[in-house]
Amino acid sequence: MSAAESGSWGAIQNRLAERPVLPVGQGRIEAIDLARGVAIALMILSHTVSGLLRIDQVPDWGMVPIHLLTKFSSSLFIMVFGVALAVAFLPKTDAEDWPQRRLKLLLRGLEVLSWYKVLTVVEMLPAYPVADIVDTLLYLRSAIWVEILGFYAIALLWLPWALPQWRRMLLWSRLASPLAVALLASWLERNFGFWGIEPLKAILVEDADHYTWGQLSRLPLVMLGLLIGEAVLRCYGQPALRRRLVNVLAAAGVLMLLGFLAMSWSGLYAALRAVAYNAGKHPPELAFMLFSLGGALMILVLCLLGDARAAARLWPITVIGSDALKAFIFHIVVIFGVLRWLLEGWQVYSYPQVLGIGCLLVLATAGWILLTRWVKARV
Repeated sequence: MSAAESGSWGAIQNRLAERPVLPVGQGRIEAIDLARGVAIALMILSHTVSGLLRIDQVPDWGMVPIHLLTKFSSSLFIMVFGVALAVAFLPKTDAEDWPQRRLKLLLRGLEVLSWYKVLTVVEMLPAYPVADIVDTLLYLRSAIWVEILGFYAIALLWLPWALPQWRRMLLWSRLASPLAVALLASWLERNFGFWGIEPLKAILVEDADHYTWGQLSRLPLVMLGLLIGEAVLRCYGQPALRRRLVNVLAAAGVLMLLGFLAMSWSGLYAALRAVAYNAGKHPPELAFMLFSLGGALMILVLCLLGDARAAARLWPITVIGSDALKAFIFHIVVIFGVLRWLLEGWQVYSYPQVLGIGCLLVLATAGWILLTRWVKARV
């Protein structure tokens, strides 16, 4: 090995042994709000269609490509959750006021958990007996459309304790952690019985009979978001470094989408329809995750490229992303509490009508958030 090669390898080893040194005081990054807003807007469209129609009532052109593209939303939402944690909280885990910041996150988790329970009732009220609703509130069964909020709530109750440990990890271990946790969660889902406690398995690693988001099975997406958030903190204020970061994320997204194509090439349209029908979503399978995460990375890349200008031009989406909980509450109440229960809108509208309702609901959600802010500012 030449001296140059030896020096280069030594530099790589030193970099992999680094702990993160993160700048503080970036402030709010509009591109992150925009990315989160895109995830929620896609979620609103998906929930409007699946909440008001049976899936077999959706025409082929509605499944592929329209409903197919909404499959980017869940991976994007969870990944941006990790990005936001890294940007807002990770640099402050060694600060004197970290216990207060950790308490703020824990209280937010309890708030989200309370809304998750309320929205479970709202979702199930139009179609389920009281006994089933009570079982769901007690984690004996699961809901469908609000379960991602349940994941978010539980994650906020334990991740604040883990963030300081994450920051102490060396770079190589942080890079390896998402794959290691994904393999562990997959093995546990297939081979471990969780002492016969099916709801526990569903909460931790997911179960085929429950539409849940497993804490371990989705943790790799949060970890990936933490890594991207670290990079954003280091690179965002430097155009050359930011372009390098965007190129890396775009390459990763393209490789994942190409991986999906390679797995599905012999029956590509059937594979796309399967993804649109949620095949491989719960528990997560490789083909679905390659498609969903690859698309999510490409959306994040576009948001980082567009930066504040794109956030301003797409302001309804950015507004939604700036208050994700309020957006989630509003669209679930409208779809299930108003349209499906009060107005008895289940299977009443055609697919184009439902699609139009979903688009209007995205705008109405942004309007609701702005209205509540206006009222709060004047009270």
